[in-house]
Amino acid sequence: MEISLKDQAKSLPHHSGVYIMKDATNKVIYVGKAKDLRNRVTSYFLTGKDIKTTFLVSKIASLDYIITGNEYEALVLENNLIKKYRPHYNISLKDGKSYPLIRITNEDFPKVFRTRRVIHDGSTYFGPYPDLKSLNEYLLLIDKMFPLRKCGIPLRKRLTPCLYYHIGRCCGPCANLVTKEEYGKHIEKVKKFLSGEDDELVRITRNEMNDAAKQLQFEIAAQKRDLLNSLESVSRAQQVEDFSVESRDYAACEMRMHLATVSMLQIRDGKLMGKALYRAETFGDETDTLVHFLTQYYSDGGNVPQELYVSHDVDSDLIRTYLNKEMNYDINVSIPKEGKHYRVLRMSAENASRDVEKRLRSNGNPEALEELMEVLQLEEPPMYIEGFDIAQLSGKYTVASLITFVDGNPDKSNYRRFNIKSLDGRIDDYGAIREAVTRRYTRQIREKKRLPDLIMIDGGKGQVNSAKEALLALGLDTLPVIGLAEKFEEIYFPDDREVLVLKEDSLALKVLIAVRDETHRFATSLNQSQRSKEATFALLESISGVGPARSKRLMLNYGTVEDLLSKDPKEIAKKTKIPLDVILRVIKTLHL
Repeated sequence: MEISLKDQAKSLPHHSGVYIMKDATNKVIYVGKAKDLRNRVTSYFLTGKDIKTTFLVSKIASLDYIITGNEYEALVLENNLIKKYRPHYNISLKDGKSYPLIRITNEDFPKVFRTRRVIHDGSTYFGPYPDLKSLNEYLLLIDKMFPLRKCGIPLRKRLTPCLYYHIGRCCGPCANLVTKEEYGKHIEKVKKFLSGEDDELVRITRNEMNDAAKQLQFEIAAQKRDLLNSLESVSRAQQVEDFSVESRDYAACEMRMHLATVSMLQIRDGKLMGKALYRAETFGDETDTLVHFLTQYYSDGGNVPQELYVSHDVDSDLIRTYLNKEMNYDINVSIPKEGKHYRVLRMSAENASRDVEKRLRSNGNPEALEELMEVLQLEEPPMYIEGFDIAQLSGKYTVASLITFVDGNPDKSNYRRFNIKSLDGRIDDYGAIREAVTRRYTRQIREKKRLPDLIMIDGGKGQVNSAKEALLALGLDTLPVIGLAEKFEEIYFPDDREVLVLKEDSLALKVLIAVRDETHRFATSLNQSQRSKEATFALLESISGVGPARSKRLMLNYGTVEDLLSKDPKEIAKKTKIPLDVILRVIKTLHL
């Protein structure tokens, strides 16, 4: 008898270790660590779990595990197994190597240059720099201020130095024209500059400028002045309201379903030196994702801080121990709850939140549609949604908008408009909804076109019932229809179900709000267009010789006043069969 996955989970020991999930082909799809294997793994199979976890569980065919001595050993083993198997549902980090860094090579005469690749050979790295302009400014300043070598790696000895030496841009280490100690002083100044300690450089440059001016060396003084301006410009760009000398990183993680974004802010010597967004896809939670990110991020080297502030309740001691033992970093890890560090971290979290929301909107929203299916009790995810809204002004210019969403995103090629004809100037949103729904689906049935998986009306119970009446009359009583009322974002049904109110962070609600807002925008723009068109008819009919028939003929042929004025009067007269003298009068009046 085959044991179920849930029973397998219940049979795991109460020990720390690593659990390994595999699919039907025996491929590792997820690796996780746990302080208590049984408690952690059985939690995946509890009822009421989110869609993301439910999706992951649906892919699991078998479970395996490895017991470790403690949670630290589990973290080390988890990282090693993720590197080995690269499981599809673990964090897939688009890390700092996608952003450029500044590398100072580990040589007697180091080279300073831009790179995207980290090599673990003792080189020193600064960054990452998402803002390429800032990075180029740093490198340009370094090139102007320090006579460092430009040649390749490793340094090759020469009998005579290259052109850069002769123009003062290199001190000639290749030809033994500078000692290792003298060259090293330049490198130390570069490191201080990249760490934000540029006050000394500013002072030295200002003194050199003043000395050159006193000696009437005006060209050199001008060069130093330009360097000083550049240094002060970079310093102003980096400066934040902070006077601490310690180095700090702020890491905040935000997730929406399987999408994760980690925002990292680097502050060195009181100045913002770098900020970056790291994108990931994972089926872990935010805490696990942040731990995985930090172990990967700092294992690449780079500019390691003294203090690390994180957004979630991670095991600070565990991370600190891992970074110390595995990479020999002495970093203090903490979770601020108030004060200046909390405020900076909150700013970092806001950056991450905006990014992951943007990714979710452009990602097709499959999880949101799955959630929508569950909360609305639909048989299938609503991959094709149609939304209706009504716009009017005191009973005039009443129009209905029809918009479509495919896979959770707008499909503007299928937007439609309906000029409501049955109201005779009356204000009747219910009647307008009935007419728009009837006209839309009568045509869809006649032309045998696709019907929606869900119809959404911008409105409450009355609008929903009106739409349902029209569907029943067409024999489409099985088509699901709901309403979304704007004030409290309440969802209404045409049956006896109670009003549904979803949580603000619900992905399903975000899709419905997007549909509702788009129907409203489109309906309002149509209504405004109608009002503008009527004003144009009134203007044309006020011109002598132009009545309702001729004004309609002009607008049918040219659509807008701008288009009409751009044409030759003789062409207009010929095309519309209106006398040339009348056309000339129209153009003269419209130009006034």
